This record gives sequence, C-alpha cells and structure tokens, in this order.
Amino acid sequence: MKDGLGRNINYLRISVTDRCNLRCRYCMPEEGIVKRAHSNILTLEEIFEVVNVCAGLGTDKIRITGGEPLVRKGLASLIERIATLKGIKDLAITTNGSLLKGYARELKEAGLYRINISLDTMNEKKYEYVTRGGRLKDVLEGIHEALKVGLVPIKINTVLAKDFNEDEIGSFIRLTESLGIDVRFIELMPIGHASGFASEHYLPNSAVLERFKELEPMETADKSSPAMYYKLPGAKGRVGLINPISRNFCSSCNRLRLTADGKLKPCLHSDLEIDVKGILRGLKAGDKQMALEKAVAEAIQAKPEHHTLNDLYNKPIERDMYTIGG
Repeated sequence: MKDGLGRNINYLRISVTDRCNLRCRYCMPEEGIVKRAHSNILTLEEIFEVVNVCAGLGTDKIRITGGEPLVRKGLASLIERIATLKGIKDLAITTNGSLLKGYARELKEAGLYRINISLDTMNEKKYEYVTRGGRLKDVLEGIHEALKVGLVPIKINTVLAKDFNEDEIGSFIRLTESLGIDVRFIELMPIGHASGFASEHYLPNSAVLERFKELEPMETADKSSPAMYYKLPGAKGRVGLINPISRNFCSSCNRLRLTADGKLKPCLHSDLEIDVKGILRGLKAGDKQMALEKAVAEAIQAKPEHHTLNDLYNKPIERDMYTIGG
C-alpha cells in the first residue's frame, strides 16, 4: 500500500517482546522498568494474524525485534509460519547476539533469511559497561555460529557514540574486509528515558568518512534502505551509514512497527499509535479481518512526512526503544 506521499509501505518491524537480557544505556533505564503482564503482550498467534493481514496488503519484508527477541519462547515457530506466507520476500531478525549461539541453527531451519546483530564495541570492559553487565564473548560466539549455519549476510549495527566507541571505527570497518560482514554505523537517537545519553554522546556519521577517506561509495539496489553504503577496496563486506539525525531518510521510509503490546506505530519518532490488540481480542473472525485491514490502512495514511528529531524544540517520544523494537 502507498501512503499519502506515495511511499510504498511494504516493511513491517515486529517487536515480539519488550523484555531484554541486557540494559544498554542508550536504550533502557537502569531501574524502574515496568514489566508488562503476559496477558498484555500479543500472543504469537495474534502477531501472525497481523502479519497475515499485512502480507495480503502488500507487505513483503518482515523483521523480528524486541527487546531481545530470542528471550521470547516459541519464536522459531512464529518464524516458520511467517516464512510460508505467500509474498514474503525477506524475513530477518535483529538481536543483541548474546543468546544466538544456542538458537542460530533452529532459526535457520525455521526459515529465517538473515540476521542483524547489535554490537557497539569489541572491547570487553566497554561492552560490559554499555550493556550494564553483558559478556562480549557470548556475542562473538553467536556471530561465528550464525556464519557456520549460513544465516548470512550478517549485518552488524553499531551505534556511534562520542567518547565511547569512536576510537573503534577502524576495527569495525576491518570486519568487512575478509568475513563478508556488513557493518552499519547508526547515529545515536534521543528516545524515551535514555535520551540524555544521546544528547551527551551524539556523533554524526560524517566522522566515519572524515577518518577513512579510502571508503568508496556504492550504488544500492534497494532504494528504500536507510543506509548509504561504502566499501574498502577489495573488501568482501560493506560499510553502511544510517543518519537519522544529520541526514534523515524519511522521504523513502517504507515501514510500520508493531509493538509487543499490540500497537501499530506509523513512525518510530512519534507518539501516535493505533491499537490492534483490541481488534484481535474483541471481534469475531470475519469482522476482525476487515478491522485489521482498516487499522493497517489507517496507520499507513498516518505516516508523517518526516520526523521531528531535528526540530529545535523536539521532545523525545514517551516510549523507550526497548518497547518499540527500533
């Protein structure tokens, strides 16, 4: 389906849980996290119902997120069902990678196409600091297991933060040389209660190109991709720059988001949400299908022209990132 600006909205990002086994400083508050009751979270069957409706309306790209999606029991069964839907061309997951070693093969066999791994540092002490207790070793083992079972191409998402990991830009870029891994640097965004961390550590992605002038720009087949890609001469993988602050990509945005508690979000940086949980639990099958289609269409038409992160008096949205799924 197309929105009011002619953008083709064919991408659904699904948060299957708001729970996470880490506490990253730019994503979650250290304390005071309110855990939603199990009854307030969509069941896997309910999530599939929404995906099925979206697929019928033209969605062909699905990404599973969290929180940390691998803490959701039965996730592989949901992936297996989505993979069989007619019209789905891309099915991926974004994970912090700490549990991936134990699930990579199961996910591959369920029909998962590929995987993105959030990793902001390759220094053990800094990793423990930014995640508030995580172990870098677990993530690295997860990456190797994903490569082993063929969950490729692997993309590593690295949030760039001043005075934290800017000295590691070169180390991440070098991962692209021989492993065929894509590394994507993402500008730090002020979202929810952790927005203070973003304001203190924001660094534009232009710093990557300023420090590594040997990176060569690449043409990308997917014009809706938020990343601008570059490559080191002779490298197997690519370097991507995702610039939501310094150079937004709203004009080509093609996505909706479904939160774990049953809300459709037309824009990551807006508090506007459209409830679908009430539809899923309050209507009979025939009425439910029509109501879900109407809700999805409403969400698509409600997509704003652009986000307001660059506005002088922008106020961070109320939700924290872990409750949206990025």
